[in-house]
Amino acid sequence: MMKIKYLLITLLAVLFAMPASAEVEINVSGAQRKAMKIAIPEMIGSDSNFLTKIVGGTYGDKVRDVVIADLERSGLFEVIPERSYIEKLPSLDYRPSFIDWQAIKAQALVQSRIQELQGGMLKVDFRLWDTVTEQEMIGKTFTTNKNNWRRLAHVVADAIYERLTGDKGYFNTRIVYVSESGLMTRRVKRLAIMDQDGENHRFLTNGRNLVLTPRFSPNMQRITYLEYAGVNPRVYIMDLNTNSRQVLGNFPGMTFAPVFSPKGDKVLMSYANNGATNIYEMNLNSRSIKQLTHEKGSISTSPSYSPDGSKIVFNSDRGGNQQLYVMNADGSNAERISFGKGRYATPVWSPRGDYIAFTKMANGAFYIGVMAPDGTGERILADGFLVEGPTWSPNGRVLMYFRQDRGGPVRLYTIDMTGYNERRIVTPSDASDPAWSPLLSL
Repeated sequence: MMKIKYLLITLLAVLFAMPASAEVEINVSGAQRKAMKIAIPEMIGSDSNFLTKIVGGTYGDKVRDVVIADLERSGLFEVIPERSYIEKLPSLDYRPSFIDWQAIKAQALVQSRIQELQGGMLKVDFRLWDTVTEQEMIGKTFTTNKNNWRRLAHVVADAIYERLTGDKGYFNTRIVYVSESGLMTRRVKRLAIMDQDGENHRFLTNGRNLVLTPRFSPNMQRITYLEYAGVNPRVYIMDLNTNSRQVLGNFPGMTFAPVFSPKGDKVLMSYANNGATNIYEMNLNSRSIKQLTHEKGSISTSPSYSPDGSKIVFNSDRGGNQQLYVMNADGSNAERISFGKGRYATPVWSPRGDYIAFTKMANGAFYIGVMAPDGTGERILADGFLVEGPTWSPNGRVLMYFRQDRGGPVRLYTIDMTGYNERRIVTPSDASDPAWSPLLSL
């Protein structure tokens, strides 16, 4: 069986544009970048006798901690330590004394309040200030069940990120991946799911059967993946609400490398039969199957749709060496786009449509890179003994992948599209084959 590998994203120099009315902006120029200094004081109401205490403080303490962690982990923000703050904000209606925030070099200020409502609900109001122009940039209110406090914090962080960068956030998302344990010769692999920061972790399968390459549906209610449940590997779909699953198709050979279409009504997969591997498309409504590639004696696999569903990128050795190709969604007009030294695999189209991430193998090492859909502008973001399995954040600004040093553990990492800010995502055990969900709603 041929293991499907993935890779990570790197994007060329990119500028996070601010709205024209704001003075504050984040400059991400690729080779050089400076994090924005932002002040996030204690949430007003955090010390209220009416706010329920939980492990580690109150809901206000915990929400603020997650907001800070999200923004700092992006690498775009430097949260000024609270001990440096000169002014204490007494209420949400109070207008800050901006000279005090300018004195500690804060470029932006988050003024927030948390309240516990009847029925076990939490309400967060916040105002984001530009301390340079002394103008309010955004004000929002979010309400949710208090058991959902962590997702509430991610939504607040996303709103701040979006206003300051001009791009959608990516903090209120989940990751599905393959959890690995045991000896390398008898590896146990289970599907697992967690928030993008590694919290709210749970297992989806029991480890009796080997699983690989999970992928989210666009509505995030289902995943498709490969499982060895018998003689031949099969592609399955799992409902995340019920954990029920179903096999896709009745192929006599091996099926693998599944991925949903942008609308979620189709699944691409690879089918190995009679010495060749080709890409097939299944309509989930009619269960009709269409063969998209027709190679004999070669391998075409790892398909990925463009965001609009009109194109498919895949890798194939039809030319004698494993390379990347782009074809129309009906299988026509396949054209090679990779021409560098080495072999290319596991292409993944960016949600923005502007880049394709890939894994590259050359000179005894692995690389994660990106290129434009026409193959131009190839750029390497990460390298190592083993780096692969790239998956894009829903805003197309960050990649997640897995890394293994020689003889070491297998771990998940993120890196931004400029090739900076590589950060490990902590998991209970070894981890591979990550897939990033679209942005969740509160």
